[in-house]
Amino acid sequence: MTVPNANRPDAKSRIGVTGLAVMGANLARNIARRGTPVAVHNRTTARTREFMEAYGSEGSFTPAESLEDFVAALERPRRIIVMVKAGAPVDGVIEELAPLLDEGDIIIDAGNSHFPDTKRRTEECAARGLRFMGVGVSGGEEGALLGPSIMPGGDPAAYAEVEGVLTSIAAQVDGTPCCVYVGPDGAGHYVKMVHNGIEYADIQLIAEAYDLLTHVAGLDAPAIGKIFEEWNSGDLESFLIEITAEVLQKADERTGGPLVDVILDEAEQKGTGRWTAIDALDLGVPLTGITEAVFARTLSALRDERRAASTTLAGPVPGAGEDRTDLVDDIRQALYASKVVAYAQGFAQMRAASKANDWDLDLGAMATIWRGGCIIRAQFLNRIRDAYAEHGEIENLLMVPYFTEAVANAQHAWRRVVTTATQQGVAIPAFASSLSYYDGYRRERGPANLIQGLRDFFGAHTYRRVDAKGSFHTRWAQDGSEVRTDA
Repeated sequence: MTVPNANRPDAKSRIGVTGLAVMGANLARNIARRGTPVAVHNRTTARTREFMEAYGSEGSFTPAESLEDFVAALERPRRIIVMVKAGAPVDGVIEELAPLLDEGDIIIDAGNSHFPDTKRRTEECAARGLRFMGVGVSGGEEGALLGPSIMPGGDPAAYAEVEGVLTSIAAQVDGTPCCVYVGPDGAGHYVKMVHNGIEYADIQLIAEAYDLLTHVAGLDAPAIGKIFEEWNSGDLESFLIEITAEVLQKADERTGGPLVDVILDEAEQKGTGRWTAIDALDLGVPLTGITEAVFARTLSALRDERRAASTTLAGPVPGAGEDRTDLVDDIRQALYASKVVAYAQGFAQMRAASKANDWDLDLGAMATIWRGGCIIRAQFLNRIRDAYAEHGEIENLLMVPYFTEAVANAQHAWRRVVTTATQQGVAIPAFASSLSYYDGYRRERGPANLIQGLRDFFGAHTYRRVDAKGSFHTRWAQDGSEVRTDA
């Protein structure tokens, strides 16, 4: 057993963790278990003591009751992981730490910070001679302890200082650590944000499949759980499908029935999905699946309003009546096709952000490190990794032959599911918006010509023609003549 640093006062820890809530504590434990000495600190000293009592024997730890002692316990250049709530608490810790640090020391924010905050903190720390990293960490508390997917961004020289520690604690898939340098300033937290956005879409699609299997196919939760178990052995194999099967088959200790049936139907959110949708709007990327997933959670929170509307607003009452066997397989295919769209949109967004921010993101590498440790880990990601390895730059994953064929094979089932859900009165915003995106993307000519005509009529916003270069305006309310506006 490793002797804790607490018993070796002359020893210096290679890295420090401040913030010992579940994620911070588990990251510190993961690092120490890999043989790296860790200094630990928490604003509440009682938590530091509790941590040492519970986990002090797991590795080489130096507990510190003050930030001064914490900083003094670290070898130089100091490497400090900050694991506190995003927003003002991160700024507060930096303000307290900065006066205690020396030029070249490294502050690592491994929480779910918004990437513009990370960009700002990078500049502020640089002005103080400090190196700052924004590191996305996915996998929840279990991943933090056993091996997460890690998305480091910031100063590349700073990453070189901590690369060995981060790759050692990351999940491993086929011998490859699920950790790779993402890019400068806010790139790491940006990629983690998009990861979380895809997670929103993935979960919403699963929920819609569950809703259809319940209220149209007439199946109970344990039976649906068995179906998800079967799906987890095919193209849909993933962590989320796996745990869906477990959740649906969990019995409630109080009632004896399925636990899921007594869970309130209000989905909470911490903001990363909303950030993803807002950024997509800023970039001009059509992110329909993720955005609809955010809206669906918001709608679920209107429980009292929904309860009143359920007794007032007209519509069909969902009920069994479809061929159960065919419907189940149709839903499986629709789920896969919609999942392809969600990932295609997410990767298109990262591509646009990379160009807008000069990050030079390696999207194939992102697919590679998401294969293990993170919430959206899935067999499916091997296909995406292979696509980037074969084709390099990809505008849209739907145009990669494998995905083109996969969606083409699923589209008839997908359309039947959307039609059935609409006829039965079951809301499927993620399924339907994904199909509409697919249909809109494959159209050579859509109806936006009319939109431009209307915009020109009421606002003189101009339009372009298919048969001539330049911008034009029609004098709709005057003589009806057309004039060129960029001459």
